[in-house]
Amino acid sequence: MSHTDQASATGLAASTQPVPSDQPEHSTELDRHGMRRVLGRFTTGVTVVTTGGDTPHGMTANSFTSVSLSPPLVLICVLRETTMHEAVLDRKSFAVSVLSARQQELARYFADRRRPRGIQQFAPVDWTPGRFTGSPVVAGALAWLECSLMATHDGGDHSIFVGKVLDMGFREEDDALLFFSGAFHDLPVKEV
Repeated sequence: MSHTDQASATGLAASTQPVPSDQPEHSTELDRHGMRRVLGRFTTGVTVVTTGGDTPHGMTANSFTSVSLSPPLVLICVLRETTMHEAVLDRKSFAVSVLSARQQELARYFADRRRPRGIQQFAPVDWTPGRFTGSPVVAGALAWLECSLMATHDGGDHSIFVGKVLDMGFREEDDALLFFSGAFHDLPVKEV
């Protein structure tokens, strides 16, 4: 196999053929912008991740997923250079509030780096402290989980925090807030 054939076989060579309109676009650049565009095609829910303590903190996140049902484990991915990263490591706990479609402004608020820090950032937010960790749980969320930090894994420019679920709850009467292609969308709840 020639060098060109090897590169083509691994998908790393730039194609000289135009991509047919019915085929997906291919990118040969594995850069941050390209990754954001590709991953933006994966529809996710929207959460607010919080930590408690004397200086509570919150952030909007969509890097959240379940890991295990028994024991109940979830994970969040947090950029290493953020305040949230240090807060989770310091407090060894976090909460995740899954936002409803009515909470789009809340998602924007916790994504805004200009918001106040510490307890002041929660002044305009209706919330209650988690029973076990004190991490703020957002009122009106579709679902929420309160977690203790069980493990931390290297994830490149992020850390993967695995949390053991200590408490949780959910509501069924609201539409879900989704994130797709850089924008928020609603997912209506279907009547059963």
